[in-house]
Amino acid sequence: MRRIVIPTDFSENAMNAICYAVALFKYERCEFFILHAYADEVYDANADSARAVFEEVKELTQKKVAQELARLNNQIKQISPNPRHDYNMLAVFGTLIDETNDIVNKENIDVVVMGTKGKTNDRMLTFGSNTLQVLKYVKCPVLAIPEECMFEKPKHILFPTDYFLPYKRRELKLLSTLAKSFRSTITMMHVSMYKKLSIRQEDNRMFLKESLSDMTLEFKTISSEGLTLAINEYIKNQSIDVLVLVNSRHSYLESVLYQSTIDKIGLHIKIPFLILQNLDR
Repeated sequence: MRRIVIPTDFSENAMNAICYAVALFKYERCEFFILHAYADEVYDANADSARAVFEEVKELTQKKVAQELARLNNQIKQISPNPRHDYNMLAVFGTLIDETNDIVNKENIDVVVMGTKGKTNDRMLTFGSNTLQVLKYVKCPVLAIPEECMFEKPKHILFPTDYFLPYKRRELKLLSTLAKSFRSTITMMHVSMYKKLSIRQEDNRMFLKESLSDMTLEFKTISSEGLTLAINEYIKNQSIDVLVLVNSRHSYLESVLYQSTIDKIGLHIKIPFLILQNLDR
């Protein structure tokens, strides 16, 4: 059974991510955990309140969130009355990162799905602050869905790699089962001015090939001025449906995520973005 966490702030972007997830996993037996963490909204709105007032506001917020989750549960079941899917609606007094990591560990979650933006929906930014925090700190694969991105079968998946990372079988299995469900082609894109790989790169490339042996794979080496430019151009010219990147120490993605804003590096994502977390879990 697939186990999936979907954080929500009850925005249109969050609802769009839910719709994408139930469509993507419609053929699988799934347990969804729809999560709203509301500690920040209580603390931020009542920073100077007396304890009694604070506790009252906390209780009222909890009731309001529970009502919103019940409404959302009904809405999801109307949109996708799938007997393979079960839903757990969770209202928790905590921070988004802490509560998401807790449920990831407690429930052995396979993937977190969320919108790239929430209620603020700043059109000048690719990712909202909450999504960036989840991408950085939650030790679980994350599938980020851009605003207004409607579900389409992921027929062509782009996986840029330098072949230096020792990939994890569990997360490659997630990619494999997704690709298998839709008979997708996975393009392994290596951006380098040199065609010859080191022994380490060759070994990791072979590990990828063996781990995804029942997939349709393409291996491409592209000369480019940089990985960001190569990714943007390939997505634009090859009708890519999903972009996959790996987050690890000293990786390309880490350098992107730790910019003061991801947009400074020029990686503009308008398709679903799957992050495989090559971190201790």
